[in-house]
Amino acid sequence: MPTAGHQSGKAPTPGKRADAVRNQQKLLAAAAEVFVTSGVDAPIREIAAKAGVGMGTIYRHFPTRADLVVAVFRHQVEACAEAGPSLLARAESPLSALRQWIDVFVDFLVTKHGLANTVQPDSSGFAALHTYFLDRLLPVAEQLLDAAAAAGEIRPGTRPYELMRGIGNLCIAPDSDPRYDPRRLVALLLQGLQQPQAS
Repeated sequence: MPTAGHQSGKAPTPGKRADAVRNQQKLLAAAAEVFVTSGVDAPIREIAAKAGVGMGTIYRHFPTRADLVVAVFRHQVEACAEAGPSLLARAESPLSALRQWIDVFVDFLVTKHGLANTVQPDSSGFAALHTYFLDRLLPVAEQLLDAAAAAGEIRPGTRPYELMRGIGNLCIAPDSDPRYDPRRLVALLLQGLQQPQAS
């Protein structure tokens, strides 16, 4: 694939476009981190500082906070969706890939919990995001479950929606309770799916 230095004319535009995409991805990742630590009402300047960009850059890409929240949500969904096949291809076993993907999914849910407080449940925008979330992630969960079941590592018959809903329910406990560790309970849930020899 030619680089910007190899051609004149059209090449700089794709280069610029790629650079803009990279900057936007960096900005979204920074916003997600800030949302986790400071909440979705965090000052835009905090997000700009984390991303290493000016506030004007953020407003140029996302004119309103709602635009930024929706973009972060979709960015997180895409990262989670892309992680599944990648983990399955390189993990030592389908069960290992499933475990690692569930870790990624739990990380996403921590961010999503804060985002959901901003996007009102009764709004059509939130309904569309929820549909997008299911459409992108259910097939990934299904692929991982099917692979682990085919390898004899988990019991067959677990539905992807059940798994995702169960994990989601375990992740919505109040953050202020130091006695509650959702990751420990998610690990127990996964252990319950395993065939005895895979434990």
